Amino acid sequence: MSEENKKEGLNIELTEDTAQGIYSNLAIINHSPSEFVVDFVQMMPGIKKAKVRSRVILTPQHAKRLNKALSDNISKFESQNGEIKDVDPNQGVPLSFGGPTPLA
Repeated sequence: MSEENKKEGLNIELTEDTAQGIYSNLAIINHSPSEFVVDFVQMMPGIKKAKVRSRVILTPQHAKRLNKALSDNISKFESQNGEIKDVDPNQGVPLSFGGPTPLA
């Protein structure tokens, strides 16, 4: 943040629609020499077709800052709530979400 922004503050607008958020249970990340593309996907149980709900395009520098901010916040979360359990990487993406297999 520049010295000017520190003195004056940063005015960020959050519309009501944006404040509702988009649910995502899968992120797909691709990159080129000049940008990172993060697709936030919503998968539904038993359905093999998933939908990209939001796409965020970042510069490499911003992607690195985001990575650091996420790591810092995950560390803080785990210190307050315990370790976040990860899924077994050998299982792949759980398409059934642990529920029954749909018959229709």
